[in-house]
Amino acid sequence: MGGRASVAKSAMPKGVEPEPRLSRASVGRLSLYLRRLEVLLREGAAKVSSGTLGEALGVTDAQVRKDLAYLGHLGHPGVGYAAPELVAAIRRALGIDREWRVALAGVGNLGRALLRYRGFAERGFRVAALFDADPAKVRQRVDGLEVHPPEAMAQVLPALGVELGVLTVPAEAAQVVADAMVTAGVRGLLTFAPGVLRLPAGVSVVSVDLTVQLEQLAFLVQLSGGD
Repeated sequence: MGGRASVAKSAMPKGVEPEPRLSRASVGRLSLYLRRLEVLLREGAAKVSSGTLGEALGVTDAQVRKDLAYLGHLGHPGVGYAAPELVAAIRRALGIDREWRVALAGVGNLGRALLRYRGFAERGFRVAALFDADPAKVRQRVDGLEVHPPEAMAQVLPALGVELGVLTVPAEAAQVVADAMVTAGVRGLLTFAPGVLRLPAGVSVVSVDLTVQLEQLAFLVQLSGGD
């Protein structure tokens, strides 16, 4: 890890600083800043300070300024940030200033619940294809989309320009389904299946294990119980 970083730095032209990179935590905070800013815009705010954002989200104004510095020189001391400009900059940084086509594999209870969530469309994520291995579900229409068998991914996904995949399949099927999606051109996966996916370099994966989240919540509640 350190070797690669030092090589990259030495390859930079003399006097040129490498571009700053956002941590996963900072990216998560950008999403929260965006939601708060959108509320403020609906309330008619034209300017917003780092203190206002920090107070609403429980972080320091110094942390807010550090996170937003990645976006460029947008703020002005004593004046704050222009809210519409900041919203546009955060959307660009997060990559949601465009439409993303998404495929969902696993049209069970969780998959159908995700399809009903309208927040995806509001953020530019459009579910364009559905897949399920259950023959009873194949060729059914759910939310206006036909359910395809997994073996159709190689033809359907490139034809629709799908770049992201959501996996709500059983754990034992997750790796095979993920491999099929990646082979068909998907570059990022959101998986709700427990376990670790092994995928080629250049493919991004975000895992959501609801059991792990509940375990962490139980730990925090127990910790604050004063036992």
